[in-house]
Amino acid sequence: MKTWTKLFAGSAVLALTSGAFATAVPTVASAASKPTKITFWHAMTGNYAKALDEQIKAFNASQSKYEIVATAQGDYTTLNQKVIAAAKSKTLPDMAQATYTQVPDYAKNGIVANMDSQVKGKDGLSKADLKNIYPGFLEQAKYKGSYYAMPFSASVRVMFYNKSILDQYGLSVPKTWDDVAKMAKVLKQHNIAAVGYDKSFDMEWNSMVRAAGVKLVTPSGKVNINSKKAVAAAKTITDMVNNGEALTAGSDIYGTTNFVNGKTALSFSSSAGISATKAAAPDGFDWGTAVMPSYEGKNATMLAGNNLVTTAQASKKEQAGAFAFMKFLASDKQTEKWAEATGYLPITKKAAKSASYKAYLKANPLAKAASDSLPGAFSDTAFLGYQEYRTDLLSATDAMLTKKTAPKDALDTLQKQTQKIVKESK
Repeated sequence: MKTWTKLFAGSAVLALTSGAFATAVPTVASAASKPTKITFWHAMTGNYAKALDEQIKAFNASQSKYEIVATAQGDYTTLNQKVIAAAKSKTLPDMAQATYTQVPDYAKNGIVANMDSQVKGKDGLSKADLKNIYPGFLEQAKYKGSYYAMPFSASVRVMFYNKSILDQYGLSVPKTWDDVAKMAKVLKQHNIAAVGYDKSFDMEWNSMVRAAGVKLVTPSGKVNINSKKAVAAAKTITDMVNNGEALTAGSDIYGTTNFVNGKTALSFSSSAGISATKAAAPDGFDWGTAVMPSYEGKNATMLAGNNLVTTAQASKKEQAGAFAFMKFLASDKQTEKWAEATGYLPITKKAAKSASYKAYLKANPLAKAASDSLPGAFSDTAFLGYQEYRTDLLSATDAMLTKKTAPKDALDTLQKQTQKIVKESK
């Protein structure tokens, strides 16, 4: 941060003005040779944190100009809260992880820096570099046409299936939601739920609505949350839950527990959740992954993950160092390493098509479904007030699940709340 730079400069001046000049010169040279420290806040834990630490070590060893100093800040919610608090107290790090839906609010409130000059500058990304990154990931990095972030971790929703349950009852891996409904009727007779959701079903619902050709909120600000197709998709989900054909995780938050304990035949999760499911599964647990079931004849799956931002409180030198690290992580070699270590997707086309990544998918078939899902992957529309909207969205899904509120009523309320948010943000 700027404070660090000023203190550093002050110590150099002091060295020049005290003692013999001959002894001061080496001190100045030594100080000048020290790399600029770039403070970095993230929300990675477990194997993800370990993989990130390896990439930080690789970057720090690859050059001598900058040193990344990372600090874990808990989960994404906690990280977001700490970023907002630090912005107010002017104690922000130089860079941080951020979901793409947080970027509009961060930009509006002056928390993050506009990165156009870095991305498009002489040390930035060439046209070939930009073309190599999947367009959907690049779009997540923009707000009002300018870059405020760099892509880093990308995941999609995929379907997990219990091979033993399917084999026992003569069932096939479902390809459509109609297939899931038929499967549910069979499994209910044996006290097994066909589907296991996380605590909320918002991402599955969003994917179904997009497959039906509807954007919940359009880039122009039109809100379609209580459209007939959106209500129908929500009803498909809640009917199964109410009939005992599907389970939600409740206080477990994630559907992993129900899935690995054989209470559900299917589970929907982030592709980055594969390693966590592996760790939770008992010995001999036989399972696989597949693309999300199609809805109304089309496949759609919601992109998630996180990007990297530089903060507005960082000095120009620190912002340059942060961008150098981001560019390093976006290289074909590093994004491939990250994908193989974590289950996230490579953000570049060359990495995804490389012989080594193809070999990785062959050796790790559980990871293939995420790669196969890319043609139907989409990003939600990011807008000012998205975080408030998401809070309301989770309240709406919770009302449908715990209070048995009719989908039409819950989505009518959410429609009005979202329209107000969008209107006030203009």
